[in-house]
Amino acid sequence: MKYGRYLCASILEMGRIIHITRRERFSAAHKLWIADWSEDQNFAVFGKCANPNWHGHNYDLFVTVKGPVDPKTGFVVDLRFLSDLLKDKVIQFLDHKNINLDTPFMKDKMSSTENIAVAIWDQIESEIKSKGADIHCVKVQETENNYVEFYG
Repeated sequence: MKYGRYLCASILEMGRIIHITRRERFSAAHKLWIADWSEDQNFAVFGKCANPNWHGHNYDLFVTVKGPVDPKTGFVVDLRFLSDLLKDKVIQFLDHKNINLDTPFMKDKMSSTENIAVAIWDQIESEIKSKGADIHCVKVQETENNYVEFYG
């Protein structure tokens, strides 16, 4: 146990940064479509993602926060805070919604996974910073084989 305390104190003294990740999930529908393009052009570029009647995914969201460990709590950030923040600022606007129509922070944006990741970052960055930490990465996994990582 003494070794463990010494190691933790050394990490703090050296100013090392710890990364911690919270996963949340949401299910949502969207459509990739550019109104100025023909139907043929939209289908050529976006394939089945341009389905006029929408399509959906069961998304996994991973938010990685980085910062020094608080010497009192042992946390970079309280994971309850991070979970509540994600639910309040992100998940309630995405889960079981149509991203194109129902999500205010996606208004007038193409609902690609890339844009979703950037928009999520923008939704939570200031509150993460208010806790003395920074966002390292927002990862949005759209399918088993496809995900996006945004590093700001």
